[in-house]
Amino acid sequence: MLRLFKGGVMKKTIKDIALRGKRTLVRCDFNVPMENGEITDDTRIKAALPTIKYLMNEGARVILMSHLGRPKGVPNKEFSLEKVAERLSELLESDVIFASSDSVIDEQVRKIAEGLKEGQVMLLENLRFRKEETDNDHDFAKELASLGDVFVQEAFGTAHRAHASTAGVAEFMPAVSGFLIEKEVKFLGDAVADPKRPFVAIMGGAKVADKIKVIENLLEKVDTLIVGGGMAYTFFKAKGYEIGTSIFDEGGILLAENIMKKAEKSGKDLILPVDIVVADKFENDAEKKIVDSKKIPENMMGLDIGPETIKLFKKIIADAETVVWNGPVGVFEMDNFAEGTKAVANALAESDCVSIIGGGDSAAAVKKFGLEGKMTHISTGGGASLEFLEGKELPGIAVIQDVNH
Repeated sequence: MLRLFKGGVMKKTIKDIALRGKRTLVRCDFNVPMENGEITDDTRIKAALPTIKYLMNEGARVILMSHLGRPKGVPNKEFSLEKVAERLSELLESDVIFASSDSVIDEQVRKIAEGLKEGQVMLLENLRFRKEETDNDHDFAKELASLGDVFVQEAFGTAHRAHASTAGVAEFMPAVSGFLIEKEVKFLGDAVADPKRPFVAIMGGAKVADKIKVIENLLEKVDTLIVGGGMAYTFFKAKGYEIGTSIFDEGGILLAENIMKKAEKSGKDLILPVDIVVADKFENDAEKKIVDSKKIPENMMGLDIGPETIKLFKKIIADAETVVWNGPVGVFEMDNFAEGTKAVANALAESDCVSIIGGGDSAAAVKKFGLEGKMTHISTGGGASLEFLEGKELPGIAVIQDVNH
């Protein structure tokens, strides 16, 4: 059982229901990166394994479904899930039947689903070969639901979308969560509702407008809010600093002003970089130097935090009990400007705090530095984790049955 959500309501998980012999329809997130038809990172596939293995061991007849890429509602072999089925077969050491169909469901697919034995697994073709999926079409949701007896929500990465396979199917069958969703909700939910203190949030990335609601919601809950990355230059601009040719969010200046006022009024620490690594162009081999954050030369741009800021951020992290990190603090993709982001990742890895990485670029950075095993929790959903931290109810989570249902 997982506690969560609004008012500490308990939601059902796969451990709360009988599974033997049941056709179990599982929404996974197998939206993995592909190059030349090959999977380049199977993290998302591996994240679903504990749930799939549990269902197999409990004698469920397992029907997996997912999307991949953006085929825009039409069949496209480039976005087929066939390679995912092959990789899953290897990881499970058990054949996963790939139900290839351009329409996702047809008579043959129904026959395969009906004929599954206990512990057997099949995977449907890419749900987004049908535009009805993202339209949350009632009839398509009903078609999907007709394949199973029970629905397992295991795709946190799409839980913030009301699609046929994430929310629609729950109109026709009982819905429970898998272990991945349970874990996501536990860590993100606890961080928002009942964090160990001091509670620190590190917000990076470029646009203030994209994360304003998250920042406002977290500002009410955290003890310290660190702002880094491209977002910091919008705050500097709001303070009247010279930012040179640094990236900034024109529409976010007023928002940044308001956030700083709110922080001051509520007695929260809002920490900005004190020194910056600047360069004359956006290239890895650009000439760089360290400057005071108030004095970025007019012909240069900020691309990373400086050594004094690294010391400051590390001290705050060392003293924290809970840290939520969303967005890098520099252009970590370029090695010469990755030092700040790497230092934040290392500080979290060395800390005893509950460290929650909010998906997206932060997760990519942690992985790049080989530190994923040192974090308490890395979210599998960038957009979903942001909306959860914003305090929104996610449609794919809301449909999961309450324990007393």
